[in-house]
Amino acid sequence: MNATTDRTGGATAGGLLLGVGLGGFVDGIVLHQILQWHHVLTDQRAPGRFPPGTVNDLEANTLWDGIFHAGTWVVTVIGVVLMWRALRQGARLDPRPFVGLLLLGWGMFNVVEGVVDHHLLSIHHVRDDVADPLWWDLAFLAFGAALVAAGAALSRREPTARPGLFGEPERPGLANGHRTVRRMAERPLP
Repeated sequence: MNATTDRTGGATAGGLLLGVGLGGFVDGIVLHQILQWHHVLTDQRAPGRFPPGTVNDLEANTLWDGIFHAGTWVVTVIGVVLMWRALRQGARLDPRPFVGLLLLGWGMFNVVEGVVDHHLLSIHHVRDDVADPLWWDLAFLAFGAALVAAGAALSRREPTARPGLFGEPERPGLANGHRTVRRMAERPLP
């Protein structure tokens, strides 16, 4: 495996992990905090779980929401580090495939989280405050699958002269934006 392959693989993994982390943040911030449709452990139909009906149950759910957010933060930081390293090694960022990787990662998060948490473990559902949450869970999975499909289409490498997500190391004559990103990536971390 040569340096170009390592750089591209690290950048691809970084883009996917950024998508997974950002998808987790959207889930946690929008569904858990803003809409308050569910928390990590709020399946109200399962005995022994923590529906948010009492202060103790809400405290337990807040704790697990925090652990979930800490995990999504770690995944996001790993994605940023992998991307930073790839840029420092001379990778060139193409916006279209990069957005595709973000969408692909977000969709993968939704599909895995939806299947595992909503169906296999049944620790919560998208809407724990409705009589039949199945349709919301299925819509969440469909949205995740649509994100995966859109992300895969955008991130697919093109067989033309455009090299795909990350091109060869920077050469003179590239667009000014690529030189700016390269200079930013070469700065030492604080």
